[in-house]
Amino acid sequence: MSNPAEKDMTRHGIARLGIITALIVVLDQITKLIITRTLPLHESIPVIDGFFNLTHVLNPGGAFGVFAQAGPGVRYFFFIGVSLVALGLVFYFYRTTPRSHPVLGAAFALIFSGAVGNLIDRVRFGVVIDFLDFYVKGWHYPAFNVADSAITVGICICVYHFLFNKLP
Repeated sequence: MSNPAEKDMTRHGIARLGIITALIVVLDQITKLIITRTLPLHESIPVIDGFFNLTHVLNPGGAFGVFAQAGPGVRYFFFIGVSLVALGLVFYFYRTTPRSHPVLGAAFALIFSGAVGNLIDRVRFGVVIDFLDFYVKGWHYPAFNVADSAITVGICICVYHFLFNKLP
């Protein structure tokens, strides 16, 4: 990377990752702070009756509660380790994404940002704070948060790109 233009592109790319990560992490952590300070654990506030509540829950496991029954020490080290490996991989994918694919780069930045947001919870609390609760009648989608949303949107963009290769 001796070409000055390549170095500039790398700095620009890292700055973009930093900005997206900062925005997502700040939004994620502020919303979690608001929930923890205003809504008692396991309490709900209906937002759209019969469809969406704000519900304060703690997720000790991974996505969809995976490993939730494992001991706290096992979960702590497992999820922090997995998160760090995932962050490293996503950062690599972000750095190696051609600049001709800015939407794919943004997708990796969203995944990275969401992973950072949830890792902060894991380090601080040993669990992830979730609060977005969508449901229909008695069926509830697992509660999630802003970081989870960023990861999901990023993954959907990546899947679309890899299946159809139509994103810039």
